[in-house]
Amino acid sequence: MVLWRVSGNAIIQLGNMATRERRTRLPEFEKVRPRKVSAIVAEQIVEAITRGDFPVGSKLPPEFDLAERMGVSRPSVREALSALQAVGVIESRPGSGNYVLRHPPTADEDAASHLIESEDGCLEVMEARSTLEPPIAFLVAQKADESTLQTLDAAIDNIRAKIREGRFNAYLDADKAFHVALVEATGNRLLQDALTPLLASIDQKLYREYTHHYYLKNVSDFELVAELHAQIVDAIRAADPDLAFARMSKHWTRMLEIWEA
Repeated sequence: MVLWRVSGNAIIQLGNMATRERRTRLPEFEKVRPRKVSAIVAEQIVEAITRGDFPVGSKLPPEFDLAERMGVSRPSVREALSALQAVGVIESRPGSGNYVLRHPPTADEDAASHLIESEDGCLEVMEARSTLEPPIAFLVAQKADESTLQTLDAAIDNIRAKIREGRFNAYLDADKAFHVALVEATGNRLLQDALTPLLASIDQKLYREYTHHYYLKNVSDFELVAELHAQIVDAIRAADPDLAFARMSKHWTRMLEIWEA
C-alpha cells in the first residue's frame, strides 16, 4: 500500500519510503571467523565415534592414516587427539595407540573443538617461546649474580624432585617456575610483562596434554629435558651469553622437531 502525507505544498509518498527502508535494512548475520584445522579434525573424529564407527574400547587409526584421510598434517591430528584426551573421549596407551573411552553425550560433542578454539595452539606457543626465550637466556647470562644462580639452581632441584615423584602436572608447574624465574632474572619489567602471559600457556589443558603424550612420554624424556634446563643454568653460571642462547634454542628445537615428526 502506498500512503501519502500533505506537508505544506509538498506531498510525500510514505509507502515508497518505507519500502526503500525495508530494502536497505540487512538481515543479521554472525561474523565468520577462521577455524583451526585441528578443531575440525577433532569434530570429525567425534562424529565417527558417535556414528559407531569406533565403539568404546576400539582403537583409532594411526595418526598418519587419519592425516592422510582428512588431508591435513600430522601435527593437526596430534593437537586434535590431545584435545580429545583432555576431555576424556579417548586415551593414549604408550606403544599401542589411541583408544575410545566413551561416546560423548550430545551436549558435550563439541567440547574438544571448543577447547582447541579457546586455547592457544600448541605450535603457536612453541614458535613464540622458541623465538623469545633464547634471547632471555642470553640477557640473563650477561646480568646474573649469585642470588640469581641460587634461584635457578633451586628451580632445577625442584624439577628433578618432581621427576622422582612421577607427578606430571607437578613437574610442569616446576618447569613453569623455572622459566618464570629466568624471565624475572632479566630485571626488565617490560620483558616480564611481555613474557608472563606467554608462560601462562603452560597451564592450558591442551598444551599439557600434548606435552605429556608427545614430548614427555616417559621418565627418560623427563630426565633429558631436566638436563637441558640444567645446561642452560651452567651456561649462565659461566657468564656465556652465546652458549646460554644456544642451549635454550636446543631445548625448543627438540620440541619443534617432535611436533613436526
